Amino acid sequence: MDDQAERHLREVHGASYRRLVGQLFAVCGDLAEAEDVVQEAFVRAAQHAARFVRVDNPEAWLRTTAVNLSRTRHRRRVLGQRLLMRELPPVSASELSPDRVAVLDALRRLPSAQREAVALHHLADLPVDEVARNLGVSPNTVKSRLRRGRAALAELLDVREEAPHA
Repeated sequence: MDDQAERHLREVHGASYRRLVGQLFAVCGDLAEAEDVVQEAFVRAAQHAARFVRVDNPEAWLRTTAVNLSRTRHRRRVLGQRLLMRELPPVSASELSPDRVAVLDALRRLPSAQREAVALHHLADLPVDEVARNLGVSPNTVKSRLRRGRAALAELLDVREEAPHA
């Protein structure tokens, strides 16, 4: 990227970044997601700096790019959730123990982020680091989701810790 393109991108970033994040926050309803897609739009502008410097309305170009990125990410998330929760072939009640039915029902009631972490770690038997890579989050985020997910499952299943025997 030449100096003129870099200067132009910095000026547009300084003038538009906060406004674009606010607009995308309204579009997607998630501040972190809004920041991510706006930042990705700026990355794409930098990748095509020679063309971007000639754009008539750089903020509109960035907004359009960020909205499209947000839509794409949303579609991928929905598809991923559908694939994760896709219905298995019907199973007769006699094939599932009452405990298994209760656990599956409780898993379905967890928020998706917790359900994904619990399913990948405990059911797919993946280590925390691999779950983090699969979900695109940090290992600490996975640990937090696992802790909250297990606590929610315990409450949903009415599991109580037994006092140690004296």
